[in-house]
Amino acid sequence: MSMLIKHIVRFLFFILIQVFVLNQVELGFGVQLMVYPLFIFLLPVELSIFPLLALSFLLGISIDSMSNTYGLHTSALLTFAYARPFIFKLFAPRDGYDTLLRPNIFEMGRKWFFKTFGLLLVIHHFWFFLLEMFKLNELLFVLQKVAISIPASFLVCILLQYLFVTKSSDK
Repeated sequence: MSMLIKHIVRFLFFILIQVFVLNQVELGFGVQLMVYPLFIFLLPVELSIFPLLALSFLLGISIDSMSNTYGLHTSALLTFAYARPFIFKLFAPRDGYDTLLRPNIFEMGRKWFFKTFGLLLVIHHFWFFLLEMFKLNELLFVLQKVAISIPASFLVCILLQYLFVTKSSDK
């Protein structure tokens, strides 16, 4: 039961940090900090697709309703969640995933985290900015926004893990 409470608190934390802090930060050059995909990424590996999509929808629609973004975050997060099992399978260890390990930078390692979360964040950001522009002739501008927003979002996600994700006691 304590794991459920931990996920609920984390869910609320990501909504609050995204809506009331990061959406208010203006870094310039079109940089948008989006760290809420980290919530979906940190869920257990063995979680099936339906609960993953349901949680993504709830998180995305909560952020959209407070940010007046009309489904942008929801759509991008659903795309992220749908791609997550495929990306996890693509970068799975030879013996498969240990059900006791959580998909974070401490338990799975930096190299694995950088590849999996990095690719998923590219998918998320590309979909978000493509829908935001909604014009294929603006593809270069979309790619520019993706290229400058991903490093900033990625660094903040790493920082959040070092601040709030507990390290395994046996390592």
